[in-house]
Amino acid sequence: MLDELKHVSTKYEPYKHVMQDTGSLYIGAKSTYLELTKNEDVSFKMKAIIKQYILKEADPENTLESEFYYMTDEGFIYEVYSQLKVKVKTQILVEKKRLFRGTESLYVEKVYSLKDLVNINLAKKKGMGMVITEIIVSKFALMSFTV
Repeated sequence: MLDELKHVSTKYEPYKHVMQDTGSLYIGAKSTYLELTKNEDVSFKMKAIIKQYILKEADPENTLESEFYYMTDEGFIYEVYSQLKVKVKTQILVEKKRLFRGTESLYVEKVYSLKDLVNINLAKKKGMGMVITEIIVSKFALMSFTV
């Protein structure tokens, strides 16, 4: 029994998770499309959408982070994610004034709708120090998506 435990991998990879609750599917933004198609925690329907629709225009080695960071409101991939009612969780660098300590830079979490995210131009995203951490897919939209 102890020998079996020694072979269990407990490698933690930040922002490469797949979690869900009753209303949403949460996917870490560092995951690539290829990793998602092989991950047993990703539903069959989400894998089918990735394989049949998204990978026709995207590289399997693209991370969700880069896909959403550079996404525009044009193109088929945007339409697919729009149908899935995706929201994007980000971290934004903010200057906070502190009494007696001056100012300090902190990352603040903010969730954007897909439309709001793509309406922010690339220069502004870089200026904000934006980091995309998680993609949130509506389970209702996923259920009603016809493959």
